[in-house]
Amino acid sequence: MKYYVTKERLEELKTELERLKKDERSEIAERLKRAKEYGDLSENSEYTAAKDEQTRLESQIIELENILRNSEIIKKTGGKEIVQIGSTIEIKRKDKIFKYTIVGSQEANPESNLISNESPLGGAFLDRKAGDIVKIETPGGTVEYKIIKIE
Repeated sequence: MKYYVTKERLEELKTELERLKKDERSEIAERLKRAKEYGDLSENSEYTAAKDEQTRLESQIIELENILRNSEIIKKTGGKEIVQIGSTIEIKRKDKIFKYTIVGSQEANPESNLISNESPLGGAFLDRKAGDIVKIETPGGTVEYKIIKIE
């Protein structure tokens, strides 16, 4: 699976991975060491909690490593004819105009008008041109959008 990210997001993910590996691992190792000093591990809630946290952390590290290994940097497409990941589009629904940027799932933030290429809305616009009518099935029925502009 490919993960589409901006150059900035890729750097954030690398920084986060480094922090988890160095700082978080050290903290959990210290917690485990202290918990072992309490004695019987079978009835040691501090030890159990630290082991659970260690498992969660290692899963998070593996996930970040996978994302970094399979990531592709989004190139700004400015002025293209076809909607792609990285495109900013202006669309019209009824009498309202919306502006969205199509990004990878790691950067999606609908409140900031960043929609994932994997979402029903974002995916429906991919490979379309300005002027195209895009129909999207929603639980409330079919919704039509017209692509006005691709940046």
